[in-house]
Amino acid sequence: MKIFFLDQSGKPGGAELCLIDIAKPYSHSALVGLFADGPFKDLLQQNHIPVEVLSTQTIQVRKESSLVQGLKSLKQLAPLITKVIKKAHEYDLIYANTQKALVVGALASFFSRRPLVYHLHDILSSEHFSQTNLRIAINLANRCASLVIANSQASKTAFIQAGGRSDIVEVVYNGFDPKIYQTDESDINQLQQELGLPGKFVVGHFSRLAPWKGQHILIDALAKCPPEVTVILVGDALFGEQNYVKQLHQQVADLGLKNRVKFLGFRSDIPQLMAACDLVAHTSTSPEPFGRVIVEAMLCGKPVVAAKAGGVMELVEHGLNGFLVTPAEPQELAQVIITCLQETEITATIANNARTTASQRFDVATINQQIAQLLSHRF
Repeated sequence: MKIFFLDQSGKPGGAELCLIDIAKPYSHSALVGLFADGPFKDLLQQNHIPVEVLSTQTIQVRKESSLVQGLKSLKQLAPLITKVIKKAHEYDLIYANTQKALVVGALASFFSRRPLVYHLHDILSSEHFSQTNLRIAINLANRCASLVIANSQASKTAFIQAGGRSDIVEVVYNGFDPKIYQTDESDINQLQQELGLPGKFVVGHFSRLAPWKGQHILIDALAKCPPEVTVILVGDALFGEQNYVKQLHQQVADLGLKNRVKFLGFRSDIPQLMAACDLVAHTSTSPEPFGRVIVEAMLCGKPVVAAKAGGVMELVEHGLNGFLVTPAEPQELAQVIITCLQETEITATIANNARTTASQRFDVATINQQIAQLLSHRF
């Protein structure tokens, strides 16, 4: 099957990393069309996946955009849509991996008479999207998509509650290659030395720096923890969130935590950094559609504490393979951190359980098989 994948981003977020795994089995006959240039293109090329940047203009529509802003962007989108329609004729299927890709892909599907698949990586609710964007996404999916793949039951439920058709939506979790998360002990020791972590209890946070990702919650919790607890923040600001980064630095200074919080920025050595942690924290203040970092930490054999909402509750069973806490509750989070610091045997058992369940449930080979079956049944 020749598949034309579409993605709006030049930067590798969770949806983009997922796309690499999905596109790999089709790489001999597929193309990934990007609406922006950037490091994601390089990642695709490293994985031998054909890629083409289809636009050099930034699309000025955000999740919170109004109808007027949306209509203004259509003129800007016209050359991109024309290009996608032309290319789509060479493929059997259009696969839209993001919401902007859905808008372009739906129009291209209509004019090229090629079926459309929409991979839903978001919880479509007013908490994350403007009413205009919600209506556009639901209407285009209902009218144009032959299949919607949701990345969790939480994403599927939100899609249906927003008016999405239940007969076209199927759940397929993100897939991971467990081998990537096997790390070398000497590499980890060296990394800990470089970062000045020996003798510390290290809590890692792996996410872009954004208010809803809740790094400020973790910093508040850290202030309530013993002095040997140290936090590493891995990730950088995207989409104009530089003010939040300044606020985080100010918060760290105000709480007197400068020696206990390390801002590491964007890093490519995620498995090694996770392996250097004693605990991985997920602190999103709004429901997460899936939560890739949670599964990644599990595959690294690390205990996870996660905010109890959205798709996260499908990944973590409290006290069995991780810990769940109320979102935006630093006191509760601090208590779990202290428990993990003190109850080492129980925590080690939970981490081992996590690795076992994650390896079984989210193996990329099984996930790709599920997607292949859905595509072969529908098209």
